[in-house]
Amino acid sequence: MRILGIDPGSRVTGFAVIEYDRSRGRSCGHGVIRPKAKAFPERLGEIFAGVVEVIDELKPDVLAIESVFVARNAQSAIKLGHARGAAICAATQAGLAVHEYAPRAIKLAVVGIGGADKEQVQHMMQQLLRLAEPASSDAADALAVALCHAHTQQNEARLLGSASAMIGGRP
Repeated sequence: MRILGIDPGSRVTGFAVIEYDRSRGRSCGHGVIRPKAKAFPERLGEIFAGVVEVIDELKPDVLAIESVFVARNAQSAIKLGHARGAAICAATQAGLAVHEYAPRAIKLAVVGIGGADKEQVQHMMQQLLRLAEPASSDAADALAVALCHAHTQQNEARLLGSASAMIGGRP
């Protein structure tokens, strides 16, 4: 399974595609989309186009994206929501299923601490995905979103397997 992870932002959007098979993850590519436009609508267009380019190049199967968190500044939260929307539209246009995860859930899944800081996330992504050097904080967050989705899918598959076994009369 190839998973596109997105850490949305109106100024910097992190992206990562990981391949996950049998509890092992591998980065297929990661980086950031840094819109050059000053006007907000044009920045959203650049985010959309950047995500389309990543999808075309790295061929993910699904999108995992960080959900909106409550920000101190309402204007920032609204802009974040717009950036998420641009990325989600690019993914749905390409036919990808979209899965959303709360920031605390992502950190808990990949670091073991829901309140982990950016440096901890970067360190864990380097270790878990065997990266030669640490990814930028935005790309590391995108890697973490993708890995969170992989772990979630794996756990759901195990639970479904256990439930099927119990229904079939096997303990």
